[in-house]
Amino acid sequence: MAKSPITLSKTDACIDAIIARVGQDITLGLPLGLGKPVRIINALYRRAQQDPGLNLHIVTALSPLAPQGKGSLERRFMEPFAERVFGDVPELNYARDAVNGKLPSNVKVSEFFFQAGAYLNNPLQQQHYVCTNYTHAVRDLMALGVNVVAQMVAPDPSGSGETFSLSCNPDLSLDLVPKLQALEASGVPVALVGELNQQLPYMGNDAVVPATAFDILLQSPADDYPLFPVPSQPISAADHLIGFYASTLIRDGGTLQVGIGSLGAAVVNCTLLRHRANRQYKAVFDHLQVAERFPVVTEWGGTEAFSEGLYGSSEMMVDGFIHLLNGGVLKRQVFADVDLQELINAGRIGSDVSIETLDVLREQELIDSPLRARDIQWLKQYGILRSDVQFKGGRLTINDYSLDPDLDKEDARSAISTVALGKQLTGGVVLHGGFYIGPDSFYEQLRNLPQEDAARICMTSVNFINDLYDHRFGNQRLKAAQRKESRFINSAMMCTLDGSIVSDGLDDGRVVSGVGGQYNFVAMAHELPRARSIIALRSTRKSGKAAESNIIFSYGHCTIPRHLRDVVITEYGIADLRGKSDQEVYLALIRIADARFQPGLLKQAQKAGKVAASFRLPAQWQQNTPDTVRTALASAGTADAFASFPFGCDFTDDELVLAKALKGLKAATSTWQGKLATVWKALREAPADADQIALLERMSLADPEGLREKLDQRLLVHALRGSRT
Repeated sequence: MAKSPITLSKTDACIDAIIARVGQDITLGLPLGLGKPVRIINALYRRAQQDPGLNLHIVTALSPLAPQGKGSLERRFMEPFAERVFGDVPELNYARDAVNGKLPSNVKVSEFFFQAGAYLNNPLQQQHYVCTNYTHAVRDLMALGVNVVAQMVAPDPSGSGETFSLSCNPDLSLDLVPKLQALEASGVPVALVGELNQQLPYMGNDAVVPATAFDILLQSPADDYPLFPVPSQPISAADHLIGFYASTLIRDGGTLQVGIGSLGAAVVNCTLLRHRANRQYKAVFDHLQVAERFPVVTEWGGTEAFSEGLYGSSEMMVDGFIHLLNGGVLKRQVFADVDLQELINAGRIGSDVSIETLDVLREQELIDSPLRARDIQWLKQYGILRSDVQFKGGRLTINDYSLDPDLDKEDARSAISTVALGKQLTGGVVLHGGFYIGPDSFYEQLRNLPQEDAARICMTSVNFINDLYDHRFGNQRLKAAQRKESRFINSAMMCTLDGSIVSDGLDDGRVVSGVGGQYNFVAMAHELPRARSIIALRSTRKSGKAAESNIIFSYGHCTIPRHLRDVVITEYGIADLRGKSDQEVYLALIRIADARFQPGLLKQAQKAGKVAASFRLPAQWQQNTPDTVRTALASAGTADAFASFPFGCDFTDDELVLAKALKGLKAATSTWQGKLATVWKALREAPADADQIALLERMSLADPEGLREKLDQRLLVHALRGSRT
């Protein structure tokens, strides 16, 4: 019989209980991102700081922290914003100390995915980084000797206390918990710890686990805290056009995976534009001559509104999926029975139930006639028969009716059709997700989802989502049936001309973020019929004031090797690389590079013998400029179609103005020469204009004191004037 967990209300008591179970050597496995139990972690970390005899190794990924400005102006901008947005969210103390290089010698933190750029110049965290695919994370956690797993969980709203929801992080826990339980059964001491938080949305389906899955529970409702929010980022003109091109490759009735950030939001926005404002959408499509220039969209994509809709299968459930759900796009349901799913895919069975539905199922030998007890149970599971139908004495009973289950008899068929049939298929899922993190408004939406919508979202194991062949689920045929016409859309930092993708690190070995699930999705796109991997890539990046190309000849590191090249998209178009020769690949990528860098890329390719020496750049390719991007977006006829924040914004209007000015100032002062020139210009600036007073007040610089504040005021005024141009 499964044992009940110890329920405690004090964090120190929880730490005592953990140490009593496993001793002073603790390897702590924590969920990726949001699901970290902050009260328990901070208490355990504090205990390790106080007791050098406690050896603590934290193994996790993506430890989120509120942003902090680096320079004085950045801090003036960021501190009030952080206080407003993150002020009530407790900070992960170990993560802040890791960033600042202040971890005690008896504490080590190993992550397999960094908050982008957070540890780029942190040697200790670079040394402790664990490189692994998302689907191998549980294996590697076990190899590292994890003996404690702690996670924030959502209590059952009914108050029964018998079940909890893993909510934002069933991704690894669904596989990790059974492994630790097996380890415990073999005699190795372990501790499975849950921290209840009523702020966490209660997600059903696979995310629900029994209370007996835990050894220790921390329950103190008065101490519940808000969830860590990730504010929406502005979508640039380039991002919008990348999202637009990506949306043209999405097939109605297909499957979508998309990631976090402005590129993912741009894909969602353009997908909604295609569905809700199709005339505007097609105006941009025609202006860009997408079908003529990139015929891949004709074979693989579409431009019409979504009739059948999409199904989401994404390791990360971003807030964009809820916008797609509310917008009527995320509506294609998939079912857990492979035979049923394949019949739906083939058009043999529709969502509406009729007596013909039973005929098709019988023809496929999925049910018998007369119907048997097991047939009744299966048919009720998917809404084909009403939930109140019973099988007694060889007959169907419902209310006062007793029906013959023989489908060969016309009167029995008529009675079943009239009395016993359901109306529509039920039990389907429109989204499988592994974890979520996002804006505070996203959490509020999840908490208030209508019951019908909540039931169609299944948070589950990442191995179910990211792998076709995983040992735990193993049903490759079912996954292939559910994931028809898959489009796996991921972002990258750079792409080399041979089609290698650079997403997670630099050529000197330093890690920017991590591999995560990108390789999994790319590989799956090559395994599933009619699936495509789409890499979204900004054509350039800023280095100071200068632009650099993100399409490059070669690089000393890659995340996705060239033999898995598929589709790459920039704001200048689509490069369809699958099955193409090297010369075709090199030219397809040069074609979607910024015009400023095309001649240099072509010269390198020709020097290497990868492109014929006689090839000359077509005049049309040389139109790849930022101006053409802005013109293309304007062809929609309204600025609302491509807003910077289509799904809401956590910044005030004044903060958006300040952010733009500070971004320009940072670029201008990226070199010593730039710093000197900018300071000289700022000192010569006229006093602030009347419309700048409120902005100066927001930065506490309206009445500066001392040389530092006076210089900061002048720099800000200079930056604000420069940002107007």
